[in-house]
Amino acid sequence: MYILLAHFLIIFRYNYTYTNMKDTVKRLTSLIDDLLTRDLQAIDWDSKPAPDKWSRKEIMGHLIDSAQINLQRFVRCSYQEGFKLTYDQVEWVEIQHYQDEDINEILELWRLLNFQIIRVWKNYPVDRLTAQCDNSKTEISMHTVEWLAVDYVEHMKNHLNKVY
Repeated sequence: MYILLAHFLIIFRYNYTYTNMKDTVKRLTSLIDDLLTRDLQAIDWDSKPAPDKWSRKEIMGHLIDSAQINLQRFVRCSYQEGFKLTYDQVEWVEIQHYQDEDINEILELWRLLNFQIIRVWKNYPVDRLTAQCDNSKTEISMHTVEWLAVDYVEHMKNHLNKVY
């Protein structure tokens, strides 16, 4: 009886997690489409709200950096668990000189990286959706692939709200 119940709970959890990932894929796809169907030429990409704040171009660069790090997390969690992967976001934006680059190239790289993330999510091993890694610079903060995916989309949404 207990074995049957435990088996049911495992199947329920996998189905729930898989359904959540499908929803997360839809939400990310929608964010990509929403930005790329706007009048991108009407957006002031270069101006900074303050000297120590990012321009819209740099925000998109930061989202590229976030995509690169999170893609590594998603891929590594498919076969590994318990690792730490962080980055210094201000330094990454600064050293890559997004402010000096063509916005069309920045947007294309952002689009392609996010399509790759979607491809990984769509083919993710169901038994690895609960794998965890640490994404904190200070204390240990373990999160599942499912949590990281939802957080990735929310993080992007918050930054895109500053772009348009």
